[in-house]
Amino acid sequence: MSVIRTVFLGTPDIARHCLEALLKDSHYKVVGVVSQPDRPAGRKMVLAPSPVKQLALTHQLPVLTPERVSDPAALTSIQNWGAEVAVVVAFGQILPQAFLDLYPRQVVNVHASILPRWRGAAPIQRSVMAGETQTGVCLQVMVKKLDAGDVIGVRHLKVTEAMTAVEVHEQMKPLAADLLAVDLMDYLRGNLVPVPQDESLVTYAHKISKAESLIDWRRPAVEIFNQMRGMALGPGVYTTLKGKKLKIHGAQVVPGQRQNHPGEVIKVDADSFIVASGGEALRVLSVQPESRAQMTVQEFLRGYPLQSGERLGE
Repeated sequence: MSVIRTVFLGTPDIARHCLEALLKDSHYKVVGVVSQPDRPAGRKMVLAPSPVKQLALTHQLPVLTPERVSDPAALTSIQNWGAEVAVVVAFGQILPQAFLDLYPRQVVNVHASILPRWRGAAPIQRSVMAGETQTGVCLQVMVKKLDAGDVIGVRHLKVTEAMTAVEVHEQMKPLAADLLAVDLMDYLRGNLVPVPQDESLVTYAHKISKAESLIDWRRPAVEIFNQMRGMALGPGVYTTLKGKKLKIHGAQVVPGQRQNHPGEVIKVDADSFIVASGGEALRVLSVQPESRAQMTVQEFLRGYPLQSGERLGE
């Protein structure tokens, strides 16, 4: 089989990893890259290219960063690259039918869940927040309906309690690259038939809102713990202490604690403090006070004396 001319669409780090894998694979020739426009980044909010665009420029590839791929000029430019297949990884825009029609049944998408579970924008965060112990990565044929295409291949990933969404994201990178190296090639050669999704099993991973970052201490400790793990990929979780924001980065569920008012500090140790919740309690290990860097609780307590009986979230 001849080398496959490929257009790549993606934006964040996991997409960069997949693009890098394609560039190293002699079966593919990446003829053009589409990514999101440069966005403000850092404390000074300076415009910065996406990780995918940075890599593409390093390899001197043609790059487009349209606000909308549906723009006729963008579609014409992409068509002129003469690709045979389009690979999409966390691109960040809904692709129009006009784009899908450029490569019938040859637009494929790497999705960070085991479809049909967790279709949508935030599959990694939502699966971790739900406390799931297994997730994975799918390669699907893209259709107009969100993440509803036939599944070409799947790679499974075990999720432990110790893993945050950041660690799940990192472990998904090689799985995604393997799907492109093996399953996509088998599909393009006609050796693999995609499997339709079971619509009765669909769940949605809606976009994370900033409002979800606030801890509700009336919820069970395990739910708060999973909220923290899932939101570690962004934007994190926080509570308030004496009217100021306090982010929580590290914690453990403490079973069998007596029932106190949710948000009440039950106990303060040298390197942690325990907070009551709507069920059991949470031992807090690392925090980030407002306008400060992340620190251990041991460091935090040196400058922020905390007493049993004080309440968070009020």
